[in-house]
Amino acid sequence: MSADAWRGAVFYQIYPRSFQDLSGDGVGDLPGILDRLDYVAALGVDGVWLSPVFASPMRDYGYDISDYTAIDPLFGTLQDFDAVVAKCHRLKLMIIIDQVYSHTSIEHPWFSESRSDRTNSKADWYVWADPKPDGSPPSNWLAAFGGGMWAWDSRRRQYYLHNFLDSQPDLNLHIPEVQDALLDVARFWLDRGVDGFRLDVANCYTHDRSLRDNPPSGVVKAVRPYFMQRHLYDRDQPETFVFAARLRALADETPGRFLLAELASDDPEGAIAAYTSGDDRFHTAYSFRFLSKPFGPEVIRKGVEALFARAPDAWPSWAFSNHDFERAASRWGEGRGPDFAKTLIMLLTSLPGTSFLYQGEELGLPQAELPFEALRDPDGIAFWPAYKGRDGARTPMPWSADAAHAGFSVAEPWLPIDPRHLALAVDRQDADEGSTLAFTRSWLAYRRGRPELKQARIVFEDDAPEGVLVFRRGEGRLRFLFNLGAASATLPAEGWRISFGLRATATSQGILLTPGAAAALEPSQ
Repeated sequence: MSADAWRGAVFYQIYPRSFQDLSGDGVGDLPGILDRLDYVAALGVDGVWLSPVFASPMRDYGYDISDYTAIDPLFGTLQDFDAVVAKCHRLKLMIIIDQVYSHTSIEHPWFSESRSDRTNSKADWYVWADPKPDGSPPSNWLAAFGGGMWAWDSRRRQYYLHNFLDSQPDLNLHIPEVQDALLDVARFWLDRGVDGFRLDVANCYTHDRSLRDNPPSGVVKAVRPYFMQRHLYDRDQPETFVFAARLRALADETPGRFLLAELASDDPEGAIAAYTSGDDRFHTAYSFRFLSKPFGPEVIRKGVEALFARAPDAWPSWAFSNHDFERAASRWGEGRGPDFAKTLIMLLTSLPGTSFLYQGEELGLPQAELPFEALRDPDGIAFWPAYKGRDGARTPMPWSADAAHAGFSVAEPWLPIDPRHLALAVDRQDADEGSTLAFTRSWLAYRRGRPELKQARIVFEDDAPEGVLVFRRGEGRLRFLFNLGAASATLPAEGWRISFGLRATATSQGILLTPGAAAALEPSQ
């Protein structure tokens, strides 16, 4: 693979618990992934992002790691992992894996030693602080999953920091020895052949050493109190860039490896600019800009243009869905018809940058509806019913409409399968030339043959009808039309022809776009 193969590539995110179970315990596993990699490659994607498969008590379903260099037996073995990496490469797929460096599980041996007393060799490997004179926590910081960000430990008689669950204590990356240990972890997986990392909450690696209180955000009556603060001091500290530089140097020892940072920020474009500028920070990053409710041509244009205005040389990454957010087919496509999932896939992978499709997105799966008693996500359980959590995006892949448990497992799955997903199963769509799956394959095959979509910037057109997004790529050699509105529109097309279309029709007046239609145009001469 070329040194910059990740630039402009399309990656497919696999959430292992829900992809394919071959062990028969109702939880997806590495042998199941291995068995389905041919399906992934046939989509026409360039790589795989594999969510955590490491040893974990699973209180946050793999994002609470108890051993960074061990595969949890639930998923298989290191040999199974090696087989997945090897097959990805045989299929010419890059593979990146999650790395969770902000925090560990409370069951990690590092934490067990750290909490034992204040003088052990790992005493400062986590963020510990004394209480205020009245016994209250040292700052007002709030955890993302509810409650305060400080938990009391009676052994040390101190508080420890946790950005998420109190079973996920934060590592203290201000300490060089902690950085060294994490770099050893990174080297372990790079030596096993992975092509890079997706770095979980990468801007939460360091905290304000003075533990200053966060100011209010001005948001009131939020479902999560977390959003009622401006997170000035519990994340986005300059010391994070010291570790980023060390991690980047390690990744760059072998050309072609790259680091994808997840950045949760009130200033998404500014965060991407800060964390990807220069050759001593992360290669690329994604924010939550396109993972929230607002949608329309102006939202897409503003997000892309704002990024390049702040960071002209940045290489962004984009996603419309992932394991943490409501599926885009429901979030943005409600009431627009089943074909709108195709529109979103074409739009996502037409933007400049690297794209990430989430498993089931190629099927147009809507967000699954789950009763409260079926929830596993601690985030959803805490904030039900105003927020239903992440489980609705994590239900098992439907492989076969008529098989038990949709062909995912012979056993009862860890999350129930939404009955609406059965009609969208892979075997049903395989036999339907008009399916979202068939569209995804044909569109990505077209895209792969267009180098303009791997490198070029973007220029938006100003005179598009209401609800229509128009932009050019490849120094104007490709023109894209997306009708994201509720009414049909006709756009002038003199000098252009449709080279790839979704319900777009050339007429004597121009290109007719019904709602949800999209087209890639090339010069007619």
